[in-house]
Formats: sequence, structure tokens, C-alpha cells
Amino acid sequence: MACNMEQTKLLNWISMVSFAATDMAEYLDTHPMDNEAIDYFNHLNKLKNQAERDYAANYGPLTLSTFTPENRWCWSLTPWPWEGGM
Repeated sequence: MACNMEQTKLLNWISMVSFAATDMAEYLDTHPMDNEAIDYFNHLNKLKNQAERDYAANYGPLTLSTFTPENRWCWSLTPWPWEGGM
């Protein structure tokens, strides 16, 4: 079963915003007093967290932080990457 287009778009968005947040965190390692960068990192982190929650609500948990009592084992019910899943 292949992923639908919206799921693919959301997963790509999560990848992009996660990369940007990680990149900003690395920048902040060497520039810890850059308030503009701190604000941007916080913005990116909020976008990432919301996207992960949206993904979990629609397609099942993607990270440990998006597990809920209702979906905690859903990851084992979806196709694995080698089965045509993501």
C-alpha cells in the first residue's frame, strides 16, 4: 500500500522543518546569545511539533512524543518501508 499524497507532503514537511530546527540548534551552540536565532529556533520547533501531532492524528505516531493511549501501537499495524509504507 503506497502512501497518499497528503501523507507524503506532511512527512516531507516534517523532514524539512526538523532539519532546519537541528541546523538552528547547531548554530546556537556557537552563538548562544543570538536572540533572533533563538526566536527562529523556537518557531521552527513549534512547527515541527505541530506537524508531528498532525501526522500522528491522521496516520499514527511518528515519534515517541506523539504516542497516545489510543494510538500507541498503531505503528506496528501500518506497512513497513520494505512493504511499500513510509
